[in-house]
Amino acid sequence: MASTYYSASRLTREHFIEPPSLISRILLFLPTDLSVQIRRLWDRQNYAPVSTRHSRVPRPLRHLRCNPRSWASLPHFLVAVWLFMLLWGERWVFQRAVKNCRWEDWERWPKDATPHHLILLADPQLIDPHSYPGRPWPLDKFTMMHTDNYMKRNYISLQQELHPDTIFFLGDLFDGGREWKTSHGNLQDPSWANGQRPSGEQKYVDTWGKRYGEDFWLHEYDRFGRIFYKYWNLAGAEAGAGQRGRRIISSLPGNHDLGFGANIKIPIRNRFEVYFGEGNRIDVIANHTFVSIDAVSLSAGGDEHSTPEITAPVEDFLAKAKVNKRKAVANELSRLAGKERVLAQKHIVEDLDHVDFSQTPSFDPGPDTPDFPTILLTHVPLYREPGKPCGPKREHWPPATPPKGQTSPVIPDPRNAISISKGYQYQNVLSESDSVKVIESIGNVGQVFSGDDHDYCEVVHPESKNKAREITVKSMSWAMGVRKPGFLMLSMWNPVGPDGRPLHSTQSGHGAGSMVATTSESHLCLLPDQLGIFIRYGILIAISLLALFTRAILTPYLNLKPFSEEQSPISSSEDTLLPTASKAQRRRETSPGEHHSANSTSSTSSNKLAPRPAARTRSISPAKGYGLPASQVRFATPPLIQSAGYYSPPSSAGHYSDPEVYDEKKSAPPRKPRTLIGTIWSEAWTSLWRVLWMVMCVYFWLIWFYPT
Repeated sequence: MASTYYSASRLTREHFIEPPSLISRILLFLPTDLSVQIRRLWDRQNYAPVSTRHSRVPRPLRHLRCNPRSWASLPHFLVAVWLFMLLWGERWVFQRAVKNCRWEDWERWPKDATPHHLILLADPQLIDPHSYPGRPWPLDKFTMMHTDNYMKRNYISLQQELHPDTIFFLGDLFDGGREWKTSHGNLQDPSWANGQRPSGEQKYVDTWGKRYGEDFWLHEYDRFGRIFYKYWNLAGAEAGAGQRGRRIISSLPGNHDLGFGANIKIPIRNRFEVYFGEGNRIDVIANHTFVSIDAVSLSAGGDEHSTPEITAPVEDFLAKAKVNKRKAVANELSRLAGKERVLAQKHIVEDLDHVDFSQTPSFDPGPDTPDFPTILLTHVPLYREPGKPCGPKREHWPPATPPKGQTSPVIPDPRNAISISKGYQYQNVLSESDSVKVIESIGNVGQVFSGDDHDYCEVVHPESKNKAREITVKSMSWAMGVRKPGFLMLSMWNPVGPDGRPLHSTQSGHGAGSMVATTSESHLCLLPDQLGIFIRYGILIAISLLALFTRAILTPYLNLKPFSEEQSPISSSEDTLLPTASKAQRRRETSPGEHHSANSTSSTSSNKLAPRPAARTRSISPAKGYGLPASQVRFATPPLIQSAGYYSPPSSAGHYSDPEVYDEKKSAPPRKPRTLIGTIWSEAWTSLWRVLWMVMCVYFWLIWFYPT
């Protein structure tokens, strides 16, 4: 058993770390068997060999070391470039685009003005199975995720930087909302509509009817809310100075929400209005009257297949629009004056057969009462002459260059104009009769804001439409055919007196010296080019691959230090965490004729050994190192050391050999030198893998998590 003591004493601090003194003292009072088992568990957790500890590290992180030379390399330089590019393309570009549209940068109100800030968002059209029915699943999900992220990032930046008082949506909240079944009602296409669907949609109709119903629509409604409603109060719930409160209104339907004209199904429309509100409404905001109309239902009036059930709500609304406008304005003026409007009835007794009901009191103040500037909101643009240009802000086609000497725009300009056309479930503009009817029924319409076209268009209508100025707002989604989506900002300031008359006027461009009341200003805010961001990603991918493969090819020819060797697993004594003696030093310190004596109790040999540093020559006796009494050393030490893997089996003579000598005898044979192709491939793959997994981790974090 003396050999046991000898071999244990050869295990120095380079193999073991003493357990805490408190644990050692506690183990002294435990039974021997229990103490030994606890120490074995302690060894396995804390004193495992370097190779064992190394194998427990996750494979992608196994080669990471805090070596400055290793990190100052081409792959890590590319990782830094990619980090900057991803932060720019997934965060900074959205914040900068919205910040460039700050209200104070383009408003021209007096210094003491308190304008109301309103934003119009058009055609978010959430991507769903209806959008790209033939697109494979991974690509379809990728498109859906990126369109949602694009709108969410812009909307969050919009709330943080602009903090509008009111937001109006101009329809087409969903892309396939009209296709998803309701729980009740007949949703079958009528017989006269057979063959109208595009061939690309027709083969999916049965599948949509079976797979997508009320539950799916509710999921899409929740998805819309997680993009827009969730972040409404991100910058606070308080409105701007002088404003009553904040509102978000998304009740205006589009043809992708309900359908168009006679193709509208009543259960689909009822579901939309239950969750978003009525499409026909009047709102008084900042002393302006906003009138929203369900233009897609109104368009069924001129269809031979239309039914009164489709058009009745919007027809009734237009018939009472002027009266309801006057009531809304009177209520607002009473509120501003601090008064409450009460309908007073005379307390008299009359014969029912002789009562004149035309003289019944009403909240309608009458046609001669003051009116606020009226703004019409419609999803479908009003009719205009074919080829009427949309102006220089239209993205699809710029205006045609006028002939030499002509200062006015070229008319007609079909490329720059909205096409006057229609098809299944859509019509680019309302009919001429419906457009005139809407303007005349509402009255005093000075501005019109519409959607549906996805691109910007600005026109001034003729006298038949009250010379109203109409702006078709860009879609805010990058999947709607425009490279640079956008939204429209509307700043309104219209202080009025008790009689409703405006208290200010500003100089406008209607002639020298003319004073015209200007109560609103608009500004188009352009959003980032998402396709351009992807193109930049593609260019950087090509540059990264070219740089990595070029360096891999040049490594053996220019004798460069291989990146793959810098990241090789820890295997040599130089890579260990604890200091160890080299093999040559161990050979010098241990003479060939050294024998372990059975009666020896020290770690010195018969030959003189060269002195070692204190950290390497200091020996620890089993009793002292483990805190065990001497009576337990001969039984505890060998199993404990063996369980930790630090000593070799006994030799044929019954002695435990030196673990260092044993490791040297069992060392692995040298590797074969790599070929030229092998060196290039190893260098290229190691570098590429390092860049790939680090960049992808950052990318997926940026697209899945958005700190607010």
